[in-house]
Amino acid sequence: MAGQNFLFVPGPTNVPARIQRAMMVPMEDHRSPKFPQLTLEVIQGLKKVFKTEKGTPILFPSSGTGCWEAALTNCLNVGDKVLASRFGQFSHLWIDMCQRLGFEVELIDVEWGEGAPPDRYLAALEADKQHKIKAVLVCQNETATGVTSDVPAIRKAMDSVNHPALLFVDAVSALGSIDFRMDEWKVDVCVSGSQKGLMLPAGLGVTCVSEKALAARQTATHPRCYFDYLDMVKNNATGYFPYTPSIPMLYGLKEALITIEEEGLENILARHTYLAGGVRAAVMEGWGLKLCAKAPQWYSDTVSAILVPEGFDAAKVIARAYTRYNLSLGAGLSKVAGKVFRIGHLGDLNELMLMGAIAGAEMAMLDMGIPVEAGSGVAAASAFWRNNQVQARAAA
Repeated sequence: MAGQNFLFVPGPTNVPARIQRAMMVPMEDHRSPKFPQLTLEVIQGLKKVFKTEKGTPILFPSSGTGCWEAALTNCLNVGDKVLASRFGQFSHLWIDMCQRLGFEVELIDVEWGEGAPPDRYLAALEADKQHKIKAVLVCQNETATGVTSDVPAIRKAMDSVNHPALLFVDAVSALGSIDFRMDEWKVDVCVSGSQKGLMLPAGLGVTCVSEKALAARQTATHPRCYFDYLDMVKNNATGYFPYTPSIPMLYGLKEALITIEEEGLENILARHTYLAGGVRAAVMEGWGLKLCAKAPQWYSDTVSAILVPEGFDAAKVIARAYTRYNLSLGAGLSKVAGKVFRIGHLGDLNELMLMGAIAGAEMAMLDMGIPVEAGSGVAAASAFWRNNQVQARAAA
């Protein structure tokens, strides 16, 4: 098919040409005297993205799922209890991993379309008088439903009862796109990946661990090997890795961090809020449809999950968009399969790029008989973007 594929899934995201070029490097000796310069540079750059001075960024050759496993196995013992909420496919998968690795999960089930409920976390922590809960898990941005949770409110709940549990945050589809503050929110492990806001191909698990989490690793007895924090920390301190890293990805990450520094992280966060506003205008004001996210407090600035009307199949809209218009939209997963399609609006993008996604989704819906007015989504997004601008943010 002529022309480029319009990639608007919520990850992998579009990789800027400058980052692609940066990855076109000959292979080199990852044990050479020169190599540590690259390692130390990217680790230092990541600290700014995580907003941490005390935390330690770690890079695993994996997806974000590898970082999930690292958080659990490095900081906990077999049989430990964790507190977690389930409100979408990815929070569900983290809970499934906990159970499969031998941890006890105290589950907070939430209706899909809402976020992590601070009041229910608080109630569970208040009831845990013996502090059997060793870790609190929260998904900052649930990619399956387009829902963002209030991580500071979860930390506030923990602090209000002086609970000593570790705080683990999944920021896979948030880091570099939605505000995240490692030190201020006292996050112990942040889990992310390369293929979202960092604008890289998939393949790097990107995580950051607190001093408290590293101290827990010293006494945790859960088996681990490939994902051992201390192996990484010990080798990274000298600029090396305990095993062969993905050399081109590290060069790409270096360029991505330069790109983020040039635009300014706070400007990037504000741009995502602004662009998301145009998508939401297209969905609700233009098409007259609803988001899976049930209230504005949950709306995500990186992905919108759009409910199709009753009686229509979102999977057919997605297939039509791909085969007819060369547009890749995100599928509905698990409970929302066939009910939603998703537009990812994170990473390297602007208004006109998103106009392509909105127009293509609109045409695919019309082709499938969904009664939206032709041109309405584009018009609503255009009106929003023409009458608003990126609101400058103060540096955190």
